[in-house]
Amino acid sequence: QTLENTPALVHAGPFANIAHGNSSILADQIGIKSSDFLITEAGFGADIGCEKFFNIKCRYSGLRPDAAVVVTTVRALKLHTGKYRVVPGKPLPEKMVAENPDDVYEGASNLRKQIENMLKHGVSPVVGVNHFSSDFQSETDAIFQVAKEMGVRCALASHWAEGGAGATDLARAVVEAANEPTDFKFLYELNQPIKVKIETIAKEIYGAGEVTYDSKATSQIKQYETNGFGNLPICMAKTHLSLTADPTI
Repeated sequence: QTLENTPALVHAGPFANIAHGNSSILADQIGIKSSDFLITEAGFGADIGCEKFFNIKCRYSGLRPDAAVVVTTVRALKLHTGKYRVVPGKPLPEKMVAENPDDVYEGASNLRKQIENMLKHGVSPVVGVNHFSSDFQSETDAIFQVAKEMGVRCALASHWAEGGAGATDLARAVVEAANEPTDFKFLYELNQPIKVKIETIAKEIYGAGEVTYDSKATSQIKQYETNGFGNLPICMAKTHLSLTADPTI
């Protein structure tokens, strides 16, 4: 349980860039029978953890999401501009922690894509701004502006400082989104060829222009399909440079 006695099930949720990135179906089934709302983590990012939650986990669990929360921070969006180099164990660059809503707005291009990826699955996204005392009002305002332009809900969550009381606005936004009609859909069908499924994820979720395969990969894919594994969903790995390897974008 949390410090405020909220039940929490932590069961089998490995990192998404090496596995499916989701807690177990069993944990969700227990949780959804025990409370009015179940929040389950699909980590990290709507380009990988969330995509696998929708297209792998939801297929096997039979559960359908009513809403989805994408969490962001001012610092993350500043980092996504590509202007700053953050080194673990060292202070953040001075310019990065200075007030700069333009940086936040520019770096939100990644956030926009994550929102798009949720919308592709017919699920209502809610942007949760994880607020820290070092954030400036103008910077959080920039995130709310991005959400407004995307036509999605946005809420400030100050649970870092205030605990559960600081997340009530986010909770209300999630309840509103969950009460809306949801047109949930999978990104691809299981009976499609493996290469078609791979290319669908790469182009629709990651924005790839094309997909190329070396001879070994092509041979392995053919072998999988010959052996009867062609109708499985795709669990795709990625580098940290998920949407582009070009640092200027």
